[in-house]
Amino acid sequence: MSANAPAFDVGDYVVYPKHGVGRVIELQSEEIAGMKLDLYVLRFEKERMTLRVPVNKVETIGMRKLSSDKTLKEAMETLKGKPKIKRTMWSRRAQEYEAKINSGDLVSIAEVTRDLFRPEDQPEQSYSERQIFEAASSRLARELAAMEKTDEPTALTKILEVLKEHAPQYYENTEDA
Repeated sequence: MSANAPAFDVGDYVVYPKHGVGRVIELQSEEIAGMKLDLYVLRFEKERMTLRVPVNKVETIGMRKLSSDKTLKEAMETLKGKPKIKRTMWSRRAQEYEAKINSGDLVSIAEVTRDLFRPEDQPEQSYSERQIFEAASSRLARELAAMEKTDEPTALTKILEVLKEHAPQYYENTEDA
C-alpha cells in the first residue's frame, strides 16, 4: 500500500463517488494477469452490489472516508439556503446535478437536494426532476445515517424536515411573479 493512500479497515464505511456509502467487508489479494493486486471489497446494501477496488486506485477514484462533522454541518446548513435554479435548459441542469451527485462531495449533493426540493403546496415536479432529487437525497441520507449510526429512512426524515422548515420562506409570493 502506498504511504499516501488512505487506509480503510474491514467494517469501515467509505464513500465511493459514483455509488455513495458502502462498507469495506474484506481485504483481498488476487493475482490478475500475473500481477499481485490488493483489493478492497466494498458492499453497497441498498444496491445489493459488491465492488472490488484496487488499493492503488483509491485516490484516483476519489474513494474516501465518511465526511467530517464539519462537512456534515456545512451540508445541513446548505439545505437551509435559498434554492439556486439556473435558467438553463433542463438537460444541461440535469447533467450538472448528476455530476454533483457523482462527485461524492456531501455539500454538492446537499445543493442538488435543496435546489430540487418542492414543498407540498408547490407545483408538481417532472419525473426526471423527482428522480434526481431522490438520488441526491438518498445519497445524502445514506452518509448521514452512517455518520449518525442510524438508518437511511430516519436520516431522510431529518433532511426533509430541514427542507420543509426552511423552504417555505423562499416559495412565498411566487403567485405574484
